[in-house]
Amino acid sequence: MRIALEEAQAAADKGEAPIGAVLVDPATGEVLARAGNAPISRSDPTAHAEILVMREAAQRLGNYRLTGLTLVVTLEPCAMCAGAISHARIGRVVYGAEDPKGGAVAHGPRFFEQKTCHWRPEVEAGVLGAESATLLRDFFRARRKPAKAEAAF
Repeated sequence: MRIALEEAQAAADKGEAPIGAVLVDPATGEVLARAGNAPISRSDPTAHAEILVMREAAQRLGNYRLTGLTLVVTLEPCAMCAGAISHARIGRVVYGAEDPKGGAVAHGPRFFEQKTCHWRPEVEAGVLGAESATLLRDFFRARRKPAKAEAAF
């Protein structure tokens, strides 16, 4: 999760929502891919951190099935990412902060609990969740602050 948090901070430094992800082979401990959110910089609405690491690992491994791997992400995955996780056959998902508004694992559609979900990973929530939530909260709070009015002369 520390690596995912580094990726989240790097994304924030580029003006992207501070969400980071890492895909790990638990058998070897090898980090297969790491990324931060990049939909703005890539002009790609699907460039969520989770999608980027799955794409990179699939290319690296030469297989779209990522069975047995562990996805670590700083924020509860959305419906799009949960669907991709299921299709990729990710073995385990570990996430930090919960996302009551846009999350799809413990909130919203609870994707992995649906009868139509054909692959359900093991899920662990709340790992460094407070740290992940603080990074997100601070990023968006800074964006909402009104700019100081210039003094009138």
